[in-house]
Amino acid sequence: MEHAAINSLGFAHFLTETDGVGRSVLAALLLLSIASWYLIVTRALANAIAQRRAEEFLRRFWQASSLSEVETTLGAHAADNAFAALARKSLDALADSSRESLAVAGGMAEYLTRTLNNEVDREAAKAEYGLTVLASAGSAAPYIGLFGTVWGIYHALVQIGLSGQGTLDKVAGPEGEALIMTALGLAVAIPAVLAYNAFNRRNRVWLARLESFAHDLYVLLTVKAGSGQAAAPSVSEWR
Repeated sequence: MEHAAINSLGFAHFLTETDGVGRSVLAALLLLSIASWYLIVTRALANAIAQRRAEEFLRRFWQASSLSEVETTLGAHAADNAFAALARKSLDALADSSRESLAVAGGMAEYLTRTLNNEVDREAAKAEYGLTVLASAGSAAPYIGLFGTVWGIYHALVQIGLSGQGTLDKVAGPEGEALIMTALGLAVAIPAVLAYNAFNRRNRVWLARLESFAHDLYVLLTVKAGSGQAAAPSVSEWR
């Protein structure tokens, strides 16, 4: 009898004994876990594909004999990565600089700088996708789990008090089950925090490379446009 009672304790027993608040906590942790793993998998795949496409484009770009060849290549292929999009926008800006408009009123160099800055900022905003959810899951999940544990212990102590049986075997089981909530909160938070840090570092490296490429484009295009005497900004000035 006692052995059967011990075997009946566990997560399944906890689910049958918990109330609406406990189930709501479990649902919140489940949603955070699903959202986190969805973002981890999709962002990891997207980053790997973007890295491969960018390496291929940069290889073709630096092997090209001229900017005209790059422009022809960009016209034949879709800009499927941030570096290709940056090159296309900068070449379009160079073509637009010959027309009279308010956009180019400050000069070609100024217009090209704004175009490159806008593209880098757009890619930075795109790279931030999903990081807020991962940060929220990593910071909130342990506290949600802790709240579920506190509520479960309170619920268990109330039931023990009503039964009038306060022995160790009667207290340890329900309180041990309530601690499952804390473990679940940590299980949700740890992958989210690790993924957030990994994606954050990847974004810093990615954007640093993009800014460096933007600087190279600025120098190449100002020289092509006959503005080589214009001082090219340092990489730090692109941000």
